[in-house]
Amino acid sequence: MRKVVVTGLGCVSPLGNSVDETWQALKEGKSGITTITHYDPAPFTVKYAAEVKNFDASKYMDSSAARKMALYCKYAVAAAKMALDDSGLMGNAQVLEDTAVYLGVGIGGLEVTEASMTSYVQSEKKNMPPMTIPLLIPNEGAGNISMAFGLHGATHTIATACASGTDAIGNALDQIRCGRYDVILAGGAESTQCGFANLGFTKLHALSSKYADCPEKACRPFDKNRDGFIMGEGSTILVLEEYEHAKARGAKIYAELAGYGASSDGYHLTAPNPDGVCGAKAMTIAMKDAGVKPEEVTYYNAHGTSTVKNDSGETKMLHMAFGEAAKNLRISSTKSMTGHCLGNAGSLEAMICVKAIQEGFIPPTINLDEQDVEGGCDLNYTPNKGVSVPVDVAMSGNFGFGGHNGIVVFKKVK
Repeated sequence: MRKVVVTGLGCVSPLGNSVDETWQALKEGKSGITTITHYDPAPFTVKYAAEVKNFDASKYMDSSAARKMALYCKYAVAAAKMALDDSGLMGNAQVLEDTAVYLGVGIGGLEVTEASMTSYVQSEKKNMPPMTIPLLIPNEGAGNISMAFGLHGATHTIATACASGTDAIGNALDQIRCGRYDVILAGGAESTQCGFANLGFTKLHALSSKYADCPEKACRPFDKNRDGFIMGEGSTILVLEEYEHAKARGAKIYAELAGYGASSDGYHLTAPNPDGVCGAKAMTIAMKDAGVKPEEVTYYNAHGTSTVKNDSGETKMLHMAFGEAAKNLRISSTKSMTGHCLGNAGSLEAMICVKAIQEGFIPPTINLDEQDVEGGCDLNYTPNKGVSVPVDVAMSGNFGFGGHNGIVVFKKVK
């Protein structure tokens, strides 16, 4: 199989509007969770979220283009521009002509749906903004990236809930391996910071709500006092490139994207299968695909949502997939700082794996004050302080509503 490497990174996150800002905040254990500002949280039980802050779309696109984009699309175009700049491909029309886009989007322009439906109802079904449909549909993130940068390969959108970003990267890996493309922009984007999403997830009893006085403490993966996930947003794009193609142009290489595994629980609309078998299967498939043994994996970036069922269930999966090696595995849930970015979760956490390999640093799981060992969370989750350690192999896992399980594996290029 053709070898695939990462040659560019771009990121807009609740911790910063660049890869460097986001990574530095993660290393320092900073939380991006604050009181909601995108809309008035007063009517809602949940008052806090992990919002992108101080984002200026004019740095990445003109005002005419921005008016025709939902917020998740703006984040996606911004992250794509950063990734292309970082890769050295910006302006290389010959390569960009044949470059594809694989973008994971869980929901799409939900704030557009909310505003348009409000207009529709208040006008007695006579009016709504004319751009409603092209703004809200989830494929427009990939479409806007292709239009912004002249990319004429396929533009595919992957919608597998919280596994969307991971599955987009995994599918892009397969496309480059089989020779269909030499370069693909792959990642995820999401922005569902609106009252409609707040209430919708609250009705599912999925969100944390008891930390309004200290939002930065709200996301507590693997901790006894966790009470739900925190809504995040943003976009992360990786430039994936065939290894010889990257070498020939003298590209900077961050890491190898070495493996991908996916499976389906086939169990429940919103809850993971408590036996963990199918999630563990995805992990095993990914490691086999990457040609690594469990004991060779240094770091696992956990889905780690801070919900009771996910954290204990994911730990069970790790025990099944890694066996005795699970005891030595270094794990962290960076959602403790970024919140749960839904369609962008897997791509953001893939980027974190790449940076962990590049810098030899594992970010912490913050707010892990009382580990829920009795509840089944009995592994090393890197509590509260990151550690410097060589990372040769890093793995990230994400599990979405509907039973979608996605895993990606990265290796240091030697």
